[in-house]
Amino acid sequence: MNLPRIVVIGGGAGGLELVTRLGHKLGRRGRAEIVLVDRNATHIWKPLLHEVATGALDSGLDEISYQAHSSQHGYRFQRGTLSGIDREAHTLTLAPVLDEAGDEVLPARELAYDQLVLALGSVSNDFDTPGVGEHCHFLDSPHQAEAFRQQMLNTFLRHNDPRLERPARMAVGIVGAGATGVELAAELHEASRMLHSYGVTPLESDRLEVHLIEAAPRVLPALPERISEAVHRELERLGVAIHVETRVTRVEAGAIHTADGARIAIDLGVWAAGIKAPALLSALGLPTEKNHRLKVHDTLQSTEDPRIFALGDCASCPQPGGGTVPPRAQAAHQQVATLYHNLQAQRAGKPLKAFVYRDRGSLISLAHFDAIGSLMRGASARSLFIEGHLAKFFYASLYRLHQRAIHGTLKTGLMVVVDGLNRFLKPRLKLH
Repeated sequence: MNLPRIVVIGGGAGGLELVTRLGHKLGRRGRAEIVLVDRNATHIWKPLLHEVATGALDSGLDEISYQAHSSQHGYRFQRGTLSGIDREAHTLTLAPVLDEAGDEVLPARELAYDQLVLALGSVSNDFDTPGVGEHCHFLDSPHQAEAFRQQMLNTFLRHNDPRLERPARMAVGIVGAGATGVELAAELHEASRMLHSYGVTPLESDRLEVHLIEAAPRVLPALPERISEAVHRELERLGVAIHVETRVTRVEAGAIHTADGARIAIDLGVWAAGIKAPALLSALGLPTEKNHRLKVHDTLQSTEDPRIFALGDCASCPQPGGGTVPPRAQAAHQQVATLYHNLQAQRAGKPLKAFVYRDRGSLISLAHFDAIGSLMRGASARSLFIEGHLAKFFYASLYRLHQRAIHGTLKTGLMVVVDGLNRFLKPRLKLH
């Protein structure tokens, strides 16, 4: 007798937490075959990519091998990229896997499914702004974050050239003052300070210009105004040049041009303004929005096919009172519990649960300088504003909760100990 097969496409935070729970409940007990598909070989928590980009986090130490993790948690891993779905035959197609030279490692493959979960996450939306793709870095994946880190290091190193006039300056332009842009701006100042202390560059942190450019009237426009104002003040204290109500019209090598006619000279550019789901979703024959997010019922099922589910940033899930679930890490984490129940309920012929998003608050880390945010207080939806050491503790706890969901309590506790030791044993910044 063939086991029912649940296939999850995308090993981000939500996808990996889901297959871990399903593997423990169904895979290990031989009740279902759980398969995770991802184009990458390893996982790293996406909210940490700004730290990978500056070297504050060594991805080689924190990334998780899907293959090793799957063998320990009752699911199978398949390396590949989704290229199409045959809904009548209940099969999906994976594109060939190529090596860095473009040679085929694995051919195109078909994979049958009984239930399919799309957890493809999101990518940056450049809104077709001219020059962005050619001259800006994105931070959607560990590969992109590492590419930025290497160019950042090379740019700092160039200031060791004795032919350069002194005093030299280095400018970084970050388009988008959401969480990624704001946290990256603070991390860059910390990275500059550390690189100078290690002798990598003669530039001191006060010679670093960071321009944070936002089209909305304030930084962190999606978060409460009190958080926005506090973060704005702290960024200005660090020396970040904040440009609000400023729309970028084009980017060229060495400069960002804005709608008011300004030209901001830069050595490095980062685009962190807006997100969209991968365009592939709109080519699958399923209903999507303009930003490619898959339309789902509140049960997280596709509005077109009850066997196909979606979670996280790529799902447009309606909520009571109107609107949809916001594309936030905590939303994907919450959806895992609902989807874990609904996948099993559907197989058993039982009613499915509706997902209702609960805002647990917002936290922003400004490197070692500060952390600012709010915690929601129960059903009253009243928020508690926090900052400083308490906020840093809760911010770090978010990552530990993710680790606990995919590793368990004991292993996560050991990781906390190892991370503490590494702060003393290793450089605070990845320098190679």
